[in-house]
Amino acid sequence: MVRGLVERVDGWAGQGIEAAIGAHHRRRLRRVGRIDQLAPLDTPSLWAAGDPPPRAGCALDVLVDGGKALPRIAEALAGARSHVHIAGWHITPDFGLTRDDQATRLRDLLGDLAERVEVRVLLWGGAPLPVFTPARAAVRRVREELTRGTRVQCALDFHERPMHCHHEKLVIVDGEVAFVGGIDLTSLGGDRFDSSDHLMRGRLGWHDASSRVCGPAVADVAAHFAARWRAVTAEQVQDTPPPAAAGDVELQVVRTVPEKIYDFLPQGDFRIVEAYTRALRSARKLVYLESQFLWSAQVVEILASKLREPPSDDFRIVVLLPAKPNNGADTTRGQLGVLAGADNGAARFLATTISARSGGLTGALYVHAKIGIVDDAWLTVGSANLNEHSFFNDTEMNVVTCDPTIARETRLRLWAEHLERPAGEVSGEPVRVIDELWRPIAGEQLERRKRGEPLTHRLQELPGVSRRSMGLLGPLDSLLVDG
Repeated sequence: MVRGLVERVDGWAGQGIEAAIGAHHRRRLRRVGRIDQLAPLDTPSLWAAGDPPPRAGCALDVLVDGGKALPRIAEALAGARSHVHIAGWHITPDFGLTRDDQATRLRDLLGDLAERVEVRVLLWGGAPLPVFTPARAAVRRVREELTRGTRVQCALDFHERPMHCHHEKLVIVDGEVAFVGGIDLTSLGGDRFDSSDHLMRGRLGWHDASSRVCGPAVADVAAHFAARWRAVTAEQVQDTPPPAAAGDVELQVVRTVPEKIYDFLPQGDFRIVEAYTRALRSARKLVYLESQFLWSAQVVEILASKLREPPSDDFRIVVLLPAKPNNGADTTRGQLGVLAGADNGAARFLATTISARSGGLTGALYVHAKIGIVDDAWLTVGSANLNEHSFFNDTEMNVVTCDPTIARETRLRLWAEHLERPAGEVSGEPVRVIDELWRPIAGEQLERRKRGEPLTHRLQELPGVSRRSMGLLGPLDSLLVDG
């Protein structure tokens, strides 16, 4: 009885906090004339309104896991002819972009590059309180290491909202190719250089993703970097002509920039939440999300409404999350409990995580990817988590495409990885694959864990999803925890 009462109070308090947060953001966006980005106009378009628009003639490669993405970044850097621009949450100077015996450390690679091309690195200035990572003193040491004895230019950006950060992860080479995603060039927290095998190693592995963009959309990524660099250093980066067509993919760059932190964008930009809102509202059969957090009241509200009134019999939602967010506690459970309650036993909703495996042993694996796929008709990848930081308060960048081939192929690669099956075995109708593979595998591993038995598969259903407890802590952590 007492436990039930505590959970009811906890749920009531959590709902109250989420309502207050939602009202706050609506007031913010209404004040700066951006309310349409939170409540998009009733239009069938899946593209975010405004600038930049979708760009035709692009090429997009979704790079799953660091073992695929980081060597591609290293290859692009090595081929630079005029300039390299990097923007990140943090970097580690001795970070290795490859895992061969001759792997070059990032500091040395950039230092050598700067002898023949312009190299600019723009980093978040760091947390003002040393209890958070990276602290400002540590970031200043990084700048010193990158620039000492080299021609590398490194600037620290302090134009943040209090207790928030610059979270985007961008690499731009010659204004012709850009990498946009969630992979930090850092060793903080764990090993970003992970593969689809997710074998247990000495350090915590990371499941993550980035994208390689070519074609006209690269100019939008480059323009964003140039504007931030100018705001921090007063240096005008020379414009490069928009790249020529490189493929047949239509691609849109969307971002989060809070209002009143940059003179070049005083009203801010909140088109990542707009993009997600448009896509999730349109969902008819499938919502597949990978994220470090699922704390967004906007996302949870839309998903819950879809579960209460499914748009089709085959409608399913699958989310892949870390077993615990980086606050060290399972405070996503309250939001997942809301979704499970909306599902009401219909088995349309499944919350999962993955583990590292080696032989008969299993260990922790951190889900850091930020990927959304809806109906194999819409895909986004970038730096934005499904939380208040990413949607309203940090700087973030995602790319969006409505190319069904890329959306489906990306989903199949991810599902083959997580289900430990060949692509051909996961290529059927999503509802069948979810009901016949995802749910039984994940459920079996959860039961094995409950019985204290060794796990036999990396996929696992998240425990405690049906409970509504921690409904208060999730929204509070959404305000405090970055990733």
